[in-house]
Amino acid sequence: MSKKLLLVAPNYGGWGEEQQAPWDIMRKAGFEVTMATPRGKKPLPFAISVDPDFVDPIQNYNVNPPEVCRRVKEIVDGKEWEDAIKIDDAKMSDYDAIALTCGPGAILDVNGRKQLHDMLLEALYDKKIIGALCYSVAALVFARDPKNDYKSIIWGKNVTAHPRSWDFHVDLDHSGLYGITPDNQPTNVVTPGFIYPLQDIVTDAVGPNGSVAFADNANRENPSVVY
Repeated sequence: MSKKLLLVAPNYGGWGEEQQAPWDIMRKAGFEVTMATPRGKKPLPFAISVDPDFVDPIQNYNVNPPEVCRRVKEIVDGKEWEDAIKIDDAKMSDYDAIALTCGPGAILDVNGRKQLHDMLLEALYDKKIIGALCYSVAALVFARDPKNDYKSIIWGKNVTAHPRSWDFHVDLDHSGLYGITPDNQPTNVVTPGFIYPLQDIVTDAVGPNGSVAFADNANRENPSVVY
């Protein structure tokens, strides 16, 4: 019997590869993967995340391989994510693991979500696998454990964080998504960059006995990962 994974993604702008890679890799590994989003609609990526010519202005290189862009567009244009469920309708008891994908939209509609925090707590108590990447690690910061004086669920743990030096500090328009349809619209909210500094809040959340891995020079050949 295959293991079941709940894969969480934002509706207000994901980063293409950050949804596509876990989706493809975990299914290839034999997991039954369910996509969950705040509105129960197909997660749409930022258009720049499926542009093979996009050069990250901070890292200063092309971060979107053409084959990844093609695969993300294939998924978004197709039916693979059409059956996404609402995060609020998901029950952690139905799954063996939970993984949080990201993109700037997660800062708006995923990371602060109480229902998600409750599922993360349940997964923690039941010793299920919890994964998070990029700025979705903030959801782990905000999920608080009442059995541990309401400290973060990552208190005392070793965690990866998006480096402070990679944070955007310019206005970020969340309306420029790929795959917009009449019934799946973006928000027109403009945020001042990423709103909060992930590396710093993760450092505070793990406390003196935890640690935070971050690498300014991380890339797909040299990833920064804790597991």
